[in-house]
Amino acid sequence: MANRLFQGLIVQMRSVVGRTIGVIDKNAEVVACSEPQKIGTGADSFTLNVEEVNDIFMRDGYTYQPFGERGTPCYAVFVEGTDETASKFAALLGISLSTLKQFYDEKYDRGNFIKNIVLDNILPVDISVKGRELHFNTDMLRVVFLVHIQTATDVSAFDVVQSLFPDKHKDFVFSMDTTSIVLVKEIRPTTELKDLEKLAKSISYTLSAELYTKVMIGIGSIVVGIKDLAKSFKEAQTALEVGKVFDSEKTIISYDDLGIARLIYHLPTTLCETFLKEVLKKGTIDSFDHETMFTIQRFFENNLNVSETSRKLFVHRNTLVYRLDKIKKVTGLDLREFDHAIVFKIAMMANKCLASDLKKI
Repeated sequence: MANRLFQGLIVQMRSVVGRTIGVIDKNAEVVACSEPQKIGTGADSFTLNVEEVNDIFMRDGYTYQPFGERGTPCYAVFVEGTDETASKFAALLGISLSTLKQFYDEKYDRGNFIKNIVLDNILPVDISVKGRELHFNTDMLRVVFLVHIQTATDVSAFDVVQSLFPDKHKDFVFSMDTTSIVLVKEIRPTTELKDLEKLAKSISYTLSAELYTKVMIGIGSIVVGIKDLAKSFKEAQTALEVGKVFDSEKTIISYDDLGIARLIYHLPTTLCETFLKEVLKKGTIDSFDHETMFTIQRFFENNLNVSETSRKLFVHRNTLVYRLDKIKKVTGLDLREFDHAIVFKIAMMANKCLASDLKKI
């Protein structure tokens, strides 16, 4: 498609320049020319070198002006002659064709299209139209990963993630800022949550090894096609925000695995405050020391099993029972009873949520 655009401009400029003009690719093959019979031919004696990307040069009676992505010459304009006029024509044509290519890439680039969908910068009706133009398979399953680097580093996190997913037809990687990377991953129908978490751990391990910094990754829900990618991205954002409050030790957080935390996150501040006042005395949870909170956490992790919890805590069973009785005396809730345990668990999470920035926005 880009070659056809080049040819259109070359044809228009032919009468103005009055010389043979055209474009070669990085293999020195002619892709557009004022003399159509030369299209497809090449110069075997040279190719475009990285060192020549910004340098005009002459060869075999022609003047060449490379253009393309920074640091990598994709194409070069050629103009018949090696005089000063040929150099000026080559420079002007290089600027024109480079601008044309940039406009084309921005309009039709698949990666840019996906980025606009993820950031919700495109209307739903336009998604369908442009999706057909770019030949996107609307039946494929995709999921969004949001990778957060704790601190910016000299090494580009984007380049590291991009190197892990080089297939730009299936997977799309782009930067949000210096510490946040978005990955849109195409997956198989048989992919499960544990597979996504395994992939996220692989990304986290690679980035941690390369950047020497803590990495957190939020995983959105799996969506069909591309229309709901913005939804999956917002869920990945939510997973990171909620995870920082309720699972601060975890570095991989999936939206589908948030459970009660997701419910509490969406509750209004006033409702959380009212609930706490009704089920607990003011400041009760905050009054517990670290040992008591650690005991409660382990008791929940072991499914309210007194014997198993005491074994894991390396304390006598009676010691644990004493601690639970103390909690019951302060709160009025017996954590050995399921209904009471549920109330306390929700109250504890609501208290955490209120203490964080989630309810201050």
